[in-house]
Amino acid sequence: MSLRLRLTLTLGSTFIILWSLAAAWMLYDLRAEMMRSLDQRLAASAQMVAGLLVQIPQSSQPETAERITAQRLGMPEGLTCQVSSLRGEVIARSNPELAEPLDAQQIGFRDQQVDGVNWRSYTFEQHGMRITTADRLDERQTLQSSVLLAAALPVGVALLGTLLLLWLGVRKGLEPLRRMADAVLQRGPDSLGPLQLSPLPSELQPLQDSQNQLFERIAHAIERERRFTGDAAHELRSPLTAIKVHLQVAGMTTGAESAHALVQAEKGADRLQSTLEQLLLLARVEGRQSFEEGAQATALEVARLAIQDVPGAKERVELCSTGELSPRALNIPPALATMALRNLLDNALRHTLEGTKVEVEVNCQGDWASFKVRDHGPGLADESMMMLTRRFWRQGTVSGSGLGLAIVDAIIQRSGGQMRFSNSSDGLLVTLELPLRP
Repeated sequence: MSLRLRLTLTLGSTFIILWSLAAAWMLYDLRAEMMRSLDQRLAASAQMVAGLLVQIPQSSQPETAERITAQRLGMPEGLTCQVSSLRGEVIARSNPELAEPLDAQQIGFRDQQVDGVNWRSYTFEQHGMRITTADRLDERQTLQSSVLLAAALPVGVALLGTLLLLWLGVRKGLEPLRRMADAVLQRGPDSLGPLQLSPLPSELQPLQDSQNQLFERIAHAIERERRFTGDAAHELRSPLTAIKVHLQVAGMTTGAESAHALVQAEKGADRLQSTLEQLLLLARVEGRQSFEEGAQATALEVARLAIQDVPGAKERVELCSTGELSPRALNIPPALATMALRNLLDNALRHTLEGTKVEVEVNCQGDWASFKVRDHGPGLADESMMMLTRRFWRQGTVSGSGLGLAIVDAIIQRSGGQMRFSNSSDGLLVTLELPLRP
């Protein structure tokens, strides 16, 4: 069911129920008021006839009573009148064609049947006489139907007009949503720019903003895939070429020269394998692949795991902690936290001279765990600080794939952590901050 039809049915049903209740209430009051008015007319007619009878001389009443007519009594059209004595004798009546007289024994209003016709009568007693006025109930019913129909017809027309205007109003109100859908359908497969539709209702602005955020994420994902493909093609070409050259040399030579060429080819294969592993790891981290295994680890446990994973780190890394460490686990999968710290340690060891320690300081403060990794290498120039997290960037001729800090940066963006670099005279200090679980 379309949203427009759903809104129209919901609002239209509400209007129909409310209008029907209001119309029923109005028509009920109108019918009651009309019946009350007709009864008042009967009472007023009876009192008017009583007033006319008083004006007739007392001496002439017995002789002239039988000649009282409806015209002389002044009865309105549609009413009948009867004058009777207290003993029930009919003195005069305005409708002599009735075979039976009206029952005047009960004072006030009553319904009765005369000659097979239902009547509404009113009896008034004055000066020893009873004046009874009556009108036919079928004529009342006809009048009532005509009045109710005349009152209900405008209500029905107004209700139909309201439903039509409601349909047009809902259609007009949903026009911005249709324009947004058309704008999305008309976009090309490579068009990932933001939607710029204006003016938009305030209710649709969050929808446009969320769509623009989705387009931005898709654009970043496509750009990341393109950059990954380009970087992989560029970085893997050199090791493959070197391996091929060394294998060709080993095939054309013998002895020590052939053995040296095979060793270099093996080193190239190791470098190629390491680069492929780092590229695949970076793709997993940036691709939001799940690393959740249900395990949790504190900051100190992550530091110890990272030191164990780096070859030669046990002898060259000095672990210390400042203050009281929180027993709360990190709010990040232990595999990602260990991976980030391991890459920092590996990078620090590459730039630290043999026999020199790499210092790792673990600290917890508030909702954050801090890891400070300090090496004692040559340091970095200020212009090189901005290049540290770029893919495949290396300082000088240092070995490595150039992806370690890029992977750490991707983990930081994924977990909501922070990483800062500060240069000193005796090396580089890297501060890694990761959130703790609530």
